[in-house]
Amino acid sequence: MIAYLEGTLLKKEEDRILLLTNQVGYEVLLPLFVMETITAKSVGDTLSLFIYYHQTERQPKPALIGFHLEAEREFFKMFISVEAIGPLKAIKALNLPVRDIARAIESKNLAFLKRLNGIGDRTARKIVATLQGKMGKFALIRDEEPESPQPSDDFIAQVVGVLVDQLGHRMPEAKQMVSAAMKRKPLIANPEDLFDEVYRGEMLNE
Repeated sequence: MIAYLEGTLLKKEEDRILLLTNQVGYEVLLPLFVMETITAKSVGDTLSLFIYYHQTERQPKPALIGFHLEAEREFFKMFISVEAIGPLKAIKALNLPVRDIARAIESKNLAFLKRLNGIGDRTARKIVATLQGKMGKFALIRDEEPESPQPSDDFIAQVVGVLVDQLGHRMPEAKQMVSAAMKRKPLIANPEDLFDEVYRGEMLNE
């Protein structure tokens, strides 16, 4: 299964690109929020993407769907778990940043969710019912290019690593976010609770 591609941009269309990797051209579908971030890219530029590989009995032709961050791909997998939202519908629907969609889901902001392409009131309610309470991690995504995390075995460093590597925060900022969370709640003892506290702190700072 293809999970990551890095290569040369050969062609750009409205909702897809052609990426040359090791002398093989891959057609990769891009959600609108991803496509908008590569508007400055020209044919011949280097591009790397995390790939969601979709193939089922009902859709035997494989589809490759690209994302800048691993967390965006993870969000996409959760988003298509909502009833009546398949991968192709999700590609068209995701015309806004994942961070903003995640926050709208957590806050039950149906009006915001209905701004997604093809999402009406009924589907927006299904999205909230299915995904609310699971979006804290994705609400922390930001747009900067991720840096490599510093290796460590303890859970605090693990959370810092995810904030940097998967969610796109810079190392100093990630450390400050985690430090503030630990000061607010010093008895945290696992990464899941620490992520929740970091998310709550970010929402309080809005």
